[in-house]
Amino acid sequence: MPSFSANIAFLFADRPFLDRIDAAKAAGFDKVECHFPYEFPIPVLRERLARAGVAMTGLNTAPGDVARGEWGLAGMPGREADFAVHWSDALAYAQALGTGKIHVMAGVVAPEARAAALDTYVANIRRAAREAAAAGVTILLEPLNVRDKPDYLVSRSDEIADLIARVGEANVKLLFDVYHVQIMEGDLIRRLERHRDVIGHVQIAAVPSRHEPDEGEVAYRAIFDALEAIGYHEPIGLEYRPRGRTEDGLGWMRALGVA
Repeated sequence: MPSFSANIAFLFADRPFLDRIDAAKAAGFDKVECHFPYEFPIPVLRERLARAGVAMTGLNTAPGDVARGEWGLAGMPGREADFAVHWSDALAYAQALGTGKIHVMAGVVAPEARAAALDTYVANIRRAAREAAAAGVTILLEPLNVRDKPDYLVSRSDEIADLIARVGEANVKLLFDVYHVQIMEGDLIRRLERHRDVIGHVQIAAVPSRHEPDEGEVAYRAIFDALEAIGYHEPIGLEYRPRGRTEDGLGWMRALGVA
């Protein structure tokens, strides 16, 4: 039976961010993940998590200047110093909150700049991974589909696997978001099998709607069985946009036999 982590960037979004922690607990989740918690001081987050009896299992590095189209800095040549600040902040939050996984965001890069950007990405990830290893933290690299995020540096799981090999650090893993991988590559079960040794986290959502995983083109019962078959027993991140109130949509878990 799989376990789940509620991504409170998307789930329970009808209430303030900190209140989503309590809402997740009330809905039966004892693990949450999020994107960018940095507007809240560490002591505030730590107190709210402890009070609710909830663990934060994952977070992202900061995106940069979203108004200017930035979506991560790890693969941005010339922005290494800015990335170092973002990375330092993310690691500090992870250590203080007991969070074991950090998704390091690559960035949006013009096609003609991709080669240099990939070199920057590998170098930045390698340095960050060595700091993360000392703290017992895993770095996650995620491909994002080009429909939702045009010109994102890495859009395919196969390419992430190759980059992980280039980085050469054992604590760098693939964030296998079924939503993104289905849009860009498909052949989901074979890809789960192919990348089993480098998968560090899995997230799910319906395709193409990104709503609850009880509609669309992915047979999630088969995906859960495939994850069991490859020995993946970590919490699965629920990174979907609810059709309505989050609590009202959780019946998909019973329908798929995972609750």
